[in-house]
Amino acid sequence: MTSCQRWPNYFQTSFDNAPDRFALWSFRCNLLPLMNTDMRTFLISLALILTLNARSEAQYVTPPKSPGDKLLADYFRNQVSELTVKTFAEIDTLEEWTSHRPEYRRQLLEMLGLDPMPTKTLLDPVVMGTVESEGVLVERLHFQSMPGLYVTANLYRPAQQQGPLPAILYVCGHTKAKIDGVSLGNKTRYQHHGLWFARNGYVCLVIDTIQLGEIEGIHHGTYRKGMWWWNNRGYTPAGVEAWNCIRSLDYLQSRDEVDGDRIGVTGRSGGGAYTCWIAAIDDRVKVAVPVAGITSMKNHIVDGCVEGHCDCMYMVNTYRWDFSMVAALIAPRPLLIANSDKDRIFPLDGVVDVYSKAQRIYSLYGAKEKLGLYITEGPHKDTQEIRIGAFRWLNRFLKGDESLIEMAAKPAFDLPQLKVFETLPKDEMVTTIQESFISNVGQGDVKTDSQADVENLINELKQRTFGGWPQHPAPLNTKVTATKGPNTDARMIEYTSQDPYRLSMYYLKGSSGDHAQVNVIVLDEAAWRRYSAMFVGFFPKQFQDTEPDQSRTEQGNTIPEASTVFIVPRGVGPTAWTGQKRERIHIRRRFMLLGQTQAAMQIYDVRRGLESLRQLPEFQGERINLVANGEAAVWAVYASLFVDGIASLEVTDVPIMNRDAPDLLNVSRVAELSDVLRIAKLRLEL
Repeated sequence: MTSCQRWPNYFQTSFDNAPDRFALWSFRCNLLPLMNTDMRTFLISLALILTLNARSEAQYVTPPKSPGDKLLADYFRNQVSELTVKTFAEIDTLEEWTSHRPEYRRQLLEMLGLDPMPTKTLLDPVVMGTVESEGVLVERLHFQSMPGLYVTANLYRPAQQQGPLPAILYVCGHTKAKIDGVSLGNKTRYQHHGLWFARNGYVCLVIDTIQLGEIEGIHHGTYRKGMWWWNNRGYTPAGVEAWNCIRSLDYLQSRDEVDGDRIGVTGRSGGGAYTCWIAAIDDRVKVAVPVAGITSMKNHIVDGCVEGHCDCMYMVNTYRWDFSMVAALIAPRPLLIANSDKDRIFPLDGVVDVYSKAQRIYSLYGAKEKLGLYITEGPHKDTQEIRIGAFRWLNRFLKGDESLIEMAAKPAFDLPQLKVFETLPKDEMVTTIQESFISNVGQGDVKTDSQADVENLINELKQRTFGGWPQHPAPLNTKVTATKGPNTDARMIEYTSQDPYRLSMYYLKGSSGDHAQVNVIVLDEAAWRRYSAMFVGFFPKQFQDTEPDQSRTEQGNTIPEASTVFIVPRGVGPTAWTGQKRERIHIRRRFMLLGQTQAAMQIYDVRRGLESLRQLPEFQGERINLVANGEAAVWAVYASLFVDGIASLEVTDVPIMNRDAPDLLNVSRVAELSDVLRIAKLRLEL
């Protein structure tokens, strides 16, 4: 063991209780340029040790209150661990990485809504005017990334220029710029970056985002506006922002002032995320510096950072990635991951985790020197200290310039001077792009003529909509755990759906004595409230902490005419989680980040419940009539596609369109709900 290899253990002992973590970061950052590769590796290892020993800075998670909340918290931890282990599991060599990389990029494009890639139409750029200050000329311009999808921007360049210059695409974070209710675009708040680059020998294009640009679109569909149909469509505004970045590169390469082979991208917060998207999917980006824009999936889901981020920060995670995969797709091009040490929405432990995992892929290329981690003291803020690291990295790899940064990034214009439009164009599609950006299957478009059509639909749903289901299901371990008799045949049946969810079903033998058919009723929360008094009546020991609805106590002694099983998926009844609206919103968003949805996993629970019934001898020969209403009816319809032996479906109050149904990832790319229902019934007849 070399002395360098022994250092991390020594420093872990020496600094575990250090009162001033910033002193350590300063030590690392100040000495880093002077040290060889082994020393730099040691210091990064030191940072990792200190970080992983520290508690996360995220403060969003509400401590679990109910048994259902605790189960859900355990579930999210388990799923994140599974997802994290899966990342790079099939990669050991550079050859394996390069052979998989095209498919990984295709998957990312799909998860952004860019597979197939939209047609590149004419940009139709228009320069609306120019302003100048201290040798920097700023063009106020717009172009259309697709017809009607206007991108408002400022192009910064030296007023005097000799030949083409390297270019920077600067993508903005979530900063408002409004006067008298009129948006000036968040580009105006980031002018100091454009000015610095132009003063230092670059052309810099600073573009508005759709959420906070001059034409105000939407980033907060699921976060704030209840637009869960975005998940159905496979839509995320991250895809639109990535597309606008692609077209921005097209625009930069069309300019004579730009050296199209030397383009870098940077931005902070939301702009840091978009920096990662565009660098991962477009090799024209030669250098990337995401600032406070990427952290681990653990931070987002377990530590609750999802609650501080709008929808533009996330791909629709169909293929269940951790964010280190996005960073790795930039390899071996130079990538500096920059962050501050007290950032609540990009906590330090997750940032270091993404860096260390991406380092594995950079190492395969022999390009570890092209991956950097730059940490400064401070909160989630555009500080001068954090800018310096970005400027130096871009100078080094785009210009071969290692000189010290001696010029501060300072604004020069009043915000209105940088506004592009006097009057917003009437043909704009920015405010409605979520309705058209993703092409979906129309009602009646799915073939239902044969068994092959049915199988094709089911297989596509497995891949694109239910890919978050367990690939290797745990044993059902079906057991009858409680009975009531001798005059009544009532049983509680437990089964394992998915760790940690061991769910209960309730069986009541019918009074008619008909053994030919059993009704299996799927309960949502509303139905649970209707039937809970019955369960309390039959199983008082198991529901001793449950107060029965006094208006329904008589029903507690009632035997249904037909033999009946009640299936209760996760999130309903005994496993119900919080009823707080805000918390439930972010629970649903967490599911999407796992490549699932809440409804998809409830469908899985119904499927597993039906499978577990077949393990009990008394149900093996019976015809099953699957019964459900409303939300639960949607669960029942989809579950019936994946379980054999369903004799009939009795579903009511079923929505016709996916838009009105529980959200399922990408389902509108596969089929409308009315067609799924038709295929489900056709399958019963085949």
